[in-house]
Amino acid sequence: MSGTQLTVTLSGGGADDARAVVRALEGTFGAPDEFPADEKATVHTATFDGDAPSGREGPGREGSDGEGAGSLSAPVTVTVQGSPEAVRRASDTLTRAFTARDDGAASGDQEQERQLLLEP
Repeated sequence: MSGTQLTVTLSGGGADDARAVVRALEGTFGAPDEFPADEKATVHTATFDGDAPSGREGPGREGSDGEGAGSLSAPVTVTVQGSPEAVRRASDTLTRAFTARDDGAASGDQEQERQLLLEP
């Protein structure tokens, strides 16, 4: 994993909820490798390369604050993994866009992982 890459793993809710979370992160990290699409999946993942400057805007993006990301139909557990800076930016973005509870973090030498529970 590069120093700017962010991996997001989502469980709970459906594909629409996963897409809402990914859209919230787009303004901060740019477009993901792909959007969650499998309606039958119980776990969704997305990877951002993190090279987009904070606040990047473009077609279909609402800005870096996560507003306009949509609402959730069910609680979603989100695990973000990457550099400490990327994890902090992702956590900040998600807590502004959704009602969130911090469920803890783990740190390694060069990576960090944080888990959030996002509620409708």
